[in-house]
Amino acid sequence: MERIAWIDGAFVPLADARVSVMDRGFLFADGIYEVTAVLDGKLIDSARHLSRLQRSADALGLTFPYTSEQIEAVERELIVRNQIDQGSVYLQLTAGAAERDFLRKADTPPTLVMFTQAYDYLNSPAAEKGVAVVTMSDLRWARRDIKSVMLLAQVLAKRAAAEAGAQEAWMVEDGFVTEGASSTALIVTQAGTLVTRPYSQTVLPGCTRAAIWALAEQDGVTIEERAFTVDEALAAREAMLTSATTFVMPIVSIDGRPVADGKPGPIARRLRQLYIEAARAS
Repeated sequence: MERIAWIDGAFVPLADARVSVMDRGFLFADGIYEVTAVLDGKLIDSARHLSRLQRSADALGLTFPYTSEQIEAVERELIVRNQIDQGSVYLQLTAGAAERDFLRKADTPPTLVMFTQAYDYLNSPAAEKGVAVVTMSDLRWARRDIKSVMLLAQVLAKRAAAEAGAQEAWMVEDGFVTEGASSTALIVTQAGTLVTRPYSQTVLPGCTRAAIWALAEQDGVTIEERAFTVDEALAAREAMLTSATTFVMPIVSIDGRPVADGKPGPIARRLRQLYIEAARAS
């Protein structure tokens, strides 16, 4: 089946989708993006993703050419046209195409692109076995709360993780874990408290993290927002990551050292189950 994308108001075959080489997203990384999960053919946590998209757009001074309702309608149509049961919808908004100049022209129309990708969330071997992470210095810019397309540091981190035989990288700054290259970092202390860093300009406000946080609290898990160190993570009862494309993923090793017994822990398993159930019921 031919994949279909959407660019600036038109559905087109993905193979024919084109963006100008003068687009500011290509020339300056002057753009933002969102990835919304799809389960059973439905958008998951859509309101959170659209809210974060608007927040990122406001931070960069980008103007939305469509309403949230119109964007959701396009996303749903893409899901249908591409027959996506499990997967995601990727959306990218840039400052548009114009003569190369560090300063934008106010009358330049933005570029908005969307496409889908298929994933098998429910039969993920990594969710059963857990994943490995490696730590490295956080080399990103200071406004990590903006979901910018400027992802070179994350690309380098992912490459280094893969070369080390790991599936994710944890960024470390001033001795504390900030977040994963494409995920939120969480641990469970020996006392059973679920810990993750509070929202600020140092981390992206994770949509899946927000949903998991609420589900954990409803399930009676003690939760705490604070920074934690790599040593604390290594001494934890459990470690995990969350993202739109992994849901909840147990972490079984950090820098080659096992977390607890080196197997996925019960809280991570439980939260993954609760998230899937809540997503399907929403």
